[in-house]
Amino acid sequence: MKFLNRESYTVVEKDNKTWSGRFNEPVSELVQRYTASVGFDHKLAEYDIQGSLAHARMLAATGNISAADLAAIEKGMAQIRDEIEKGVFDWQLEREDVHLNIEQRLTALVGDAGKKLHTARSRNDQVATDIRLYLRAAIDDIIGLIRALQHALLDLAEQHADTIMPGFTHLQVAQPIAFGHHLLAYQEMLQRDTQRLQDCRKRVNQLPLGAAALAGTSYPIDRASVARELGFDGICRNSLDAVSDRDFAIEFCACAALLMTHLSRLSEELILWMSPAFGFIQLADRFCTGSSIMPQKKNPDVPELVRGKTGRINGHLVALLTLMKSQPLAYNKDNQEDKEPLFDTVDTLRDTLRIYADMLTGLHVNQAAMRQAALRGYATATDLADYLVKKGVPFRDAHEIVAQAVRFAENKRCDLSDLSLAELHQFSNVIETDVFQVLTLEGSLQSRDHPGGTAPRQVRLAISQAREALGSRDND
Repeated sequence: MKFLNRESYTVVEKDNKTWSGRFNEPVSELVQRYTASVGFDHKLAEYDIQGSLAHARMLAATGNISAADLAAIEKGMAQIRDEIEKGVFDWQLEREDVHLNIEQRLTALVGDAGKKLHTARSRNDQVATDIRLYLRAAIDDIIGLIRALQHALLDLAEQHADTIMPGFTHLQVAQPIAFGHHLLAYQEMLQRDTQRLQDCRKRVNQLPLGAAALAGTSYPIDRASVARELGFDGICRNSLDAVSDRDFAIEFCACAALLMTHLSRLSEELILWMSPAFGFIQLADRFCTGSSIMPQKKNPDVPELVRGKTGRINGHLVALLTLMKSQPLAYNKDNQEDKEPLFDTVDTLRDTLRIYADMLTGLHVNQAAMRQAALRGYATATDLADYLVKKGVPFRDAHEIVAQAVRFAENKRCDLSDLSLAELHQFSNVIETDVFQVLTLEGSLQSRDHPGGTAPRQVRLAISQAREALGSRDND
């Protein structure tokens, strides 16, 4: 859609006929520019048309407008939708917002029938309805994009169910794990993100229309029929709350902030792993850039931007919370400021999820570097302690024995598995030749063969269960 920015509008010096009879002078050009929202809320056009059509059909069914008026409104709206889709709709700043632009174009097309459309509603309940319709569709789209990213994660995890890497705590080598197991942690985060969005959708999907400005309407209306036509689960129960509530938008932005936080954590790991200090992975060239001065550089721009955009999404959440914190009931003009943060959150999430799924398909894993790193930090020390406990040594004593063995190996500059049986006997005489099975990286992974563990068999089982829960890719 072609759309001029706020500074590019031609302001027509004329009264706003929707309310100007109360005033002695027209709104100044500066105020028009300052208060207009059509530069961004035109995104709601399709949802405004959907809501208006459902409202018009209800008005006809309840005898508030004639069948001829309804037919004219439906015909006019069809033309307006076509003009918007083709990018030829004449958006005008003096009409303030998407709602008045569409209504006044409708009136120009069909005359008095267009003027009757606003019977029994206000822009207050109209905009609240439009935003809920918009956000409901956005949530459905985003859930599908999360699912596509989960499939990409599962594909990568399946390829690396046996690939050994160091697991970290405090960014220090802790225990060996499967790279596939590491990726499945993000699968779990994304699954919770989906569940949160699904739950948020329930509260989004309530109809405000019929609340009018704040107190309801004296016209005979059928809110339930409008809710059914628009696919809402129910109606907002209190007219004051219906027009002034933005909890649903705040809740969505909170879900979005958590989702972006999860992707930011993964981005941080990709950035670290791609550095020569780790050398665990390489991203495909299409997700990286070079340096203007250092020809050897390959910079992980996409993960860095995801990390940066997370701050932006967190900021939008704080902005909406701050927007609402001091508002008395009911609707206030402050709420015009809810849309830009919400729209940007949706757009950023969509772009991030799409690019992330693609990026994971082009990820190259250096398995040898991962394995070598797991050998550098005495990752099987806990396995040796567990071995001693199974031989009857109290865990605290076993912990001390292994700490001494690690210090000895450090001085020799070798791994625990490189120590001889005689050397290990210095620390405990219960150690036998079977200890060397325990001290291997593969043995460490295989020993954790329980649900949620890092054993390759469990990784593959978890992948299979996750795929079953996600369903077919065709549903994405």
